[in-house]
Amino acid sequence: MRSKLKASFLCLAVVGSVNAAHAEWPERPITIVVPFSAGGNTDSIARISAEWLTRKLKQSVIVENKPGANGAIAAEFVAAANADGYTLFMATLPQMAILPHLQKVKYDPVSSFEPVTIVATNPFALAVASNIPAQNLAELVKLAKAKPGGLAYASAGTGSVSHLSMSLFAQRAGIELNHVPYKGGSPAISDVLGGQVPMYFGNLAEIIPQYKSGKFKAVAVSSDKRVSQMPDVPTIAEQGYAGFSTHTWNAISAPAGTPKSAISALTNAMKSALQDPAFVSKLNAIGVDPLCNTPEEFATVLKKDIVQWGTAVKISGAKAG
Repeated sequence: MRSKLKASFLCLAVVGSVNAAHAEWPERPITIVVPFSAGGNTDSIARISAEWLTRKLKQSVIVENKPGANGAIAAEFVAAANADGYTLFMATLPQMAILPHLQKVKYDPVSSFEPVTIVATNPFALAVASNIPAQNLAELVKLAKAKPGGLAYASAGTGSVSHLSMSLFAQRAGIELNHVPYKGGSPAISDVLGGQVPMYFGNLAEIIPQYKSGKFKAVAVSSDKRVSQMPDVPTIAEQGYAGFSTHTWNAISAPAGTPKSAISALTNAMKSALQDPAFVSKLNAIGVDPLCNTPEEFATVLKKDIVQWGTAVKISGAKAG
């Protein structure tokens, strides 16, 4: 009798382990870790993505904000998390392609994560104060060449994409500019609006409202093509600087070793979001363009950006503060 009971328990255990091994992911809530405080573009993109994934995966997807150390705290947290698909990172270009060039971090942007998808991309626009006598990029460059080092530009901080984009452009245009770093985009824009600083290379979400209200000029966008939100503003490339292009992006990454089944489920769910007008509209409303590419495409973009922004850091002379 005992041997029969023992055999029954053993059989149940085997069946249970088989069922567990074949259980479909996800079985419990998923967390997307955001490297910044609530309220910004990255947080908004994470919440829009979480809402969509909750619908598609039939499981709650929660957003958790972990700001600090320019995003390194969140990146390190996710890199060290269990590779089970339940902890994800809303990665941004600065943590993955810039920060490792500026300071020592406890993660590798390539080997510490599994790429899932770049959710959205965001080019930059060059905003010029209304009191500056330049109506286009050529006039701005001419003005800068007439006063080497006498024309200043604001940035969201040393080593930020706005800072490095302008460094790349200044080198390409052969001009010398004076860098004025701020603690974020809002104070930088405020001083450009007030005429204290001549220009600022900001993301579309920051620039569009002020540009459309006529509070300052936009002389160029940094994307490969003109953007739908500002169709009358030409690209830097079409104004004599062929091949010039900078942008930032927000992407979903997972800890290295996360099961391929989870990666595929996430990628497929996000890819289907491109067919949803409401999802696309929500992203466009905050000045970003939905992409939702494959893990392989994400990996290719990341490797290219690590090289590009490493070069930009050297050109700018930026150092971690």
